[in-house]
Amino acid sequence: MNPSSLPSFTQPADTSAEKRLAGIQEQLRKLEKRDWWLWCMAVIVMLLLTFAVFSMSFPQLIKVDDPFFESGLNRAVRGLVGLVLIFNAYTIYQQVTVKRLRHQFSRQLEEMRVLQVRAEEFQRLALVDPLTGLYNRRVAEERMAAEASRSQRYGHPLTVVSLDLDAFKQINDTYGHQAGDEVLRHFAASLSSAIRLSDFASRMGGDEFLVLLPECSTSQVETLLARLRPMETEYGGEKISIGFSAGWVGYEQGETIEQFLGRADRTLYADKRAGKARAKEASPVL
Repeated sequence: MNPSSLPSFTQPADTSAEKRLAGIQEQLRKLEKRDWWLWCMAVIVMLLLTFAVFSMSFPQLIKVDDPFFESGLNRAVRGLVGLVLIFNAYTIYQQVTVKRLRHQFSRQLEEMRVLQVRAEEFQRLALVDPLTGLYNRRVAEERMAAEASRSQRYGHPLTVVSLDLDAFKQINDTYGHQAGDEVLRHFAASLSSAIRLSDFASRMGGDEFLVLLPECSTSQVETLLARLRPMETEYGGEKISIGFSAGWVGYEQGETIEQFLGRADRTLYADKRAGKARAKEASPVL
């Protein structure tokens, strides 16, 4: 399981931000086209005006001795020079406008990217347990409903496994809460490594965990548990043994998610009571 990827059964992402982002990108593309158009027009007009000024600046190219013509020619040259200056000013103004709009759109794009990253992070925090990296109870219940519906529709087996760490309070009291957090992280990592890609693991709260095994019968659960035992972790230079109790049931057609999970919890509590009884019998009598 990859906790960083959001599951497909969660609420769909809001498309308004995506539409706004697409609109800004379209505006940027239009600005790029406008920028290229301005540069091309500037080059063409500058070449035409330069050619006109160049051709009118040499009287020897036009053999006319009329003073009125020469006066008009001088005014035409000055007018063309003025047009060149006006067009240059207009081009500069348009370039400044384009750059300002491009900077504005780029800033909006960056702000939207930051907001999108934050939204994804908030969504991840709402779905994933921050300590262990497993999905939380809310996602587990949604996944159970989806898998139960699929099992009921197609008749495929579905098994749920409830797990609870043994003597977890004693670990906290003996080694400290940071050691307890390390135990939870280690157990979650081991659990994620032991299950298949199609399976689902979550932290239901405290030291309780849940595993969904689609396309898997209850007879195969022992194989999963064998991959987890024995288990230990190290904290502060000391090795801490991690024990757990487990209860599992297969989905029965027509039952609700509450009934399904309730049956798994009852088998878990039965296994936990049996484990305490065995530990009491094994302890020496003083």
